[in-house]
Amino acid sequence: MKVRRKFGGGCGGDVVVTWRTFFWFVVLFVFSFVLFSTMFVFKGKFRPVVRSTISFSTARAVLGESVTPSPVVSIREAVKLPEQTLVFLKHPRSLRLFTKDDLLCVFSGDKKLRKEHPTAVDIDKHGGQIVRCPETPRGYTISLAVSRWTTDDHLPSGPTHRWDWLVYDAVIDYDNSTVVFVKGLNLRPGRVADVSRYECVYGWDFAKRNRLIRSNVISAAQEIVRCRTPLAVLDGPKLAHGPVKVSVRIKGGTGMLPSIAQPGRIINPPLRKKPFEMCVCTMTRNAATVLREWVIYHAGIGVQRWFIYDNNSDDDIIAEIKDLENRGYNISRHFWPWIKTQEAGFSNCAIRARSDCDWIAFIDVDEFFYIPSGQTLTNIIRNYTTSEQIGEIRTPCHSFGPSGLRSRPKDGVTAGYTCRVVLPERHKSILRPESMNETLINVVHHFHLRNGFTFADVDKDVMVINHYKYQVWEVFKEKFYRRVATYVADWQNEENVGSRDRAPGLGTRPVEPPDWAERFCEVKDTGLRDRVLEKFKDSKTKRLVWEKEEDEVRVIMGLMDHSRIARKIK
Repeated sequence: MKVRRKFGGGCGGDVVVTWRTFFWFVVLFVFSFVLFSTMFVFKGKFRPVVRSTISFSTARAVLGESVTPSPVVSIREAVKLPEQTLVFLKHPRSLRLFTKDDLLCVFSGDKKLRKEHPTAVDIDKHGGQIVRCPETPRGYTISLAVSRWTTDDHLPSGPTHRWDWLVYDAVIDYDNSTVVFVKGLNLRPGRVADVSRYECVYGWDFAKRNRLIRSNVISAAQEIVRCRTPLAVLDGPKLAHGPVKVSVRIKGGTGMLPSIAQPGRIINPPLRKKPFEMCVCTMTRNAATVLREWVIYHAGIGVQRWFIYDNNSDDDIIAEIKDLENRGYNISRHFWPWIKTQEAGFSNCAIRARSDCDWIAFIDVDEFFYIPSGQTLTNIIRNYTTSEQIGEIRTPCHSFGPSGLRSRPKDGVTAGYTCRVVLPERHKSILRPESMNETLINVVHHFHLRNGFTFADVDKDVMVINHYKYQVWEVFKEKFYRRVATYVADWQNEENVGSRDRAPGLGTRPVEPPDWAERFCEVKDTGLRDRVLEKFKDSKTKRLVWEKEEDEVRVIMGLMDHSRIARKIK
């Protein structure tokens, strides 16, 4: 039986609709609504675009597709350093990360426009990206453009800061204090400053003075300020405002420093049983050619974890670190672009390593621990730390010279350089992280310790560091680029020319002395070389394990394949 309804009136007379027709009309309406709503949502979710200040019509023409509300990539800020400018991108996690080929550095000034590709793109610790652009010319401003754009539109530039007057990094320590890394306070090396002169300032927008949170300073020394972290910051950033920043204000002086530092918790509280007994931290630049030997050798004497602080490398160090990771070495790279900050970087590393490592050594990639007895590093540490009061072990260094060589030794520095200066120079440290003074003061070679801790000196007959300090000229001249230590003069500067931080008899220009290959050769020392040839040479290939034989084989096989293909074509 059909049930009918009448819709009366109108010139067409009565319209009769069955219930079945009415039912299917409702179903079709609901289905259409759901379908179009889903398409709208998923289009916005899976097809985001990079938005800039350009209009919607221009963006549609440039990108070749309709523009919908989406996550936005923008420039947070930039920092001018000598020879490069860092551009910090605010990059939503839902978008694909940029490569250096995706972007252009745009320099604008006096009606002129220059575009260059960045030298590298890194990921920062908050999920954004750091674009390394060439140095910004004087009088120009910097911004970025996506390389596929065909117009002169680019992302808004954001504020630009000086590298030497800046709060550049911050971390919340395991005791909930904030450790702030600062350039520009000009505090004296190895000295604790008067904390009453400073205060820490937290906020989402430093221009809004009534919304800032002020906090007392616990300690201040060299380039590091430790603050009491406000509870509002510990509870986490308020999403409505964006990430919180921290700065330092000089009371009664030059005011508050600009800041790019977003404090985050990069470490967990120290565990009773840590995963690694022995770790190593280094700060380096362009060390791809020597890193493999340095890591594999130290793994052979007991190192389990490596922290590499990369100070603006432009070689293949990222690929080298990835290869070592794939081979099972627990190694991580931390991009640290701040120049003249080695002490601060080591303090940052000590904080990072505290939850993972019982002991951590601070050495350069041209320094190798040598233990004549064949023991491991952990054996030596246990022998010298029978007392819980020992917080640091200091190892003397022997400085090696070019040893008569005029080109880089193909089998590595440990087997190639065998001639050194007679007397040891200084020392380097292996640190128990819990023993660090809260100021984190260090002078690269050793840290200041907490009350109740002391250090132990290792006898040079038990363990020494072979420091391949004066290598062949093609390697050594790279030292003229810039010193990484904060309080050590650069090679080109006419400052402290006669100090131990300089090569004796060498001036301030990278000009090779005629007798360079024979210098610094006062005693023949083949101890580490003999140990390396005994322990690290492959019995089948007769090569040291860090020599890249497989790479050479790949090249040869590639050439053979190419030759076969060429013969077939003929």
